[in-house]
Amino acid sequence: MLSEPVEATDQGGQVEYFLQQLINGLTLGAIYGLVALGYTMVYGVLGMINFAHGTIYMVGAFISLITFLVATTVLGTSVPLALVLTLVAAMALTALWGWTAERVAYRPLRSAPRLAPLISAIGVSIMLQNFVAQAQGARAKPLPPVFRGGITLMDSGDFVVSLSWMQMVIMALTLALMAVFTWVITRTALGRAQRACEQDMKMASLLGIDVDRVISTTFVIGAGLAGVAGMMVTLYYGVIDFYIGFLAGIKAFTAAVLGGIGSLPGAMLGGLLIGLIEAFWSAYFSIEYKDVATFSILVAVLVFRPTGLLGRPDVEKI
Repeated sequence: MLSEPVEATDQGGQVEYFLQQLINGLTLGAIYGLVALGYTMVYGVLGMINFAHGTIYMVGAFISLITFLVATTVLGTSVPLALVLTLVAAMALTALWGWTAERVAYRPLRSAPRLAPLISAIGVSIMLQNFVAQAQGARAKPLPPVFRGGITLMDSGDFVVSLSWMQMVIMALTLALMAVFTWVITRTALGRAQRACEQDMKMASLLGIDVDRVISTTFVIGAGLAGVAGMMVTLYYGVIDFYIGFLAGIKAFTAAVLGGIGSLPGAMLGGLLIGLIEAFWSAYFSIEYKDVATFSILVAVLVFRPTGLLGRPDVEKI
């Protein structure tokens, strides 16, 4: 997802070059973090990984592209209104996909061995990926830049550190969504129900909690976040294809595991770390080995801290 970094021309631009890669890494990490939130929310309630989540992110990217182009070219709306419509459409339709995936791939197999829903989710992912490839074609789909320009933070004469408007939008939207969903989990009835299902689903059901509704709502929220991430990556990079969900899903899952699967702050922390690792490795070493570096660091962290950076060890119920 990263392009070749522009190198500083001399030693005098190294600080500026470092700061620019820091900004790029935080932007990429924010996108990974949003997708990772969906993984960790589903795991926190069900104890299972939704491997169709990365493909839902890809669907969100295509929905965003189609909605924005229709809103600006067919309906003739202004760009701000088109972005609002795109955000609503991406969240709503990906949430619908998330709800459908839960009803089709998970609910009928909830009492089956854990391998069964895992295989079912992979099947849903492959189906969605091939559906998009057939419906939209296998070629990459471009989008002209929507946000142009930004602000200059530093200028040494040899290298300019800039923060684009799109990067600011991504970071601000990520922080806002993180704050909202942290409040939902910690302060609302839905959050209490989710935490109760996480601890003991059967006891939560006996206490009057609608477990099916809680699980469906969790899938809907996670898929909506993936849709927002798909919209942001479409606007930021300006090109998408039907295969972007696979690698982004693996990276986001890695971020969730690195931060501590089941922890919302851990998912965001893991996403930021993955983005920073990719940005700095691509800038100072070989871009072809950035994925090797990412997964190698994941292995090293899990060797010394198997629950992730912010994860908590599971307590066995007896």
